[in-house]
Amino acid sequence: MSNSVLQQLIEMSRYLGDPANGYAILGEGNSSVRIDEDSFYVKASGTTMANIDESGFVAVSISKVTAIIDDPKAGDEDVTRVFQEALLDPNEKRRPSVEAMLHAILLRVPEYQFIGHTHPIYTNAILCSKVAEEAVSGRLFPDQVVSMKHKSVWIPYVDPGLVLAREVKTRFERFVEEEGVLPSAILMQNHGLITMGASPKAVTSCTDMSEKASRVLVNAYAMGGPRFMSPQDVDRIFTRPDEHYRLNSIAGRKS
Repeated sequence: MSNSVLQQLIEMSRYLGDPANGYAILGEGNSSVRIDEDSFYVKASGTTMANIDESGFVAVSISKVTAIIDDPKAGDEDVTRVFQEALLDPNEKRRPSVEAMLHAILLRVPEYQFIGHTHPIYTNAILCSKVAEEAVSGRLFPDQVVSMKHKSVWIPYVDPGLVLAREVKTRFERFVEEEGVLPSAILMQNHGLITMGASPKAVTSCTDMSEKASRVLVNAYAMGGPRFMSPQDVDRIFTRPDEHYRLNSIAGRKS
């Protein structure tokens, strides 16, 4: 099982790190996969996704990582210690990516098994703009709704690391409570994109669609501003049985 999911993670990570896609360069981005209920592989700090292999990932305990997020007394000075304690191999010398906390939060959700965090060029052009929150508040075309669902989680800029992990946890839980569904994407102001799903295809497809939608959006602002779909039209696409079938196909799931 672990070897199988690790190979899938490697292939997904290389796709997300392919320079031709413009999603992550150098040491940018990180990725993960849940191995079982309380363990996951996550990209090691300082590795590059474009040519990553088995040696580029470390196995980590979900519960030990999330414990620091749930502990209000814990601070940045505790992160290094907790990361070391969370490694499943006590002889492991590499450190998990600092954003392993984000992955651990999301991998507690049974429906998610694969996570990809990237900094796509056009998506970040939007996220680094003055109109970022407005720009990501709507949907532009039906396929965006199919792949990215009716809404994404919005995260205002906060300090990366523990503070960001807690903010993502809070806003993710609020989204699920208010919308009644699990999101496919999280958009972080002045930072980047997280996509999550049950398969590598779900992660890469959502990343692809986010970048396409962002390119369309940048050009729409150049043409006078975006014309978002109405909430009624978005809801119609989001709830249509044939569109759910398409989503399952795109995400590599059986209908």
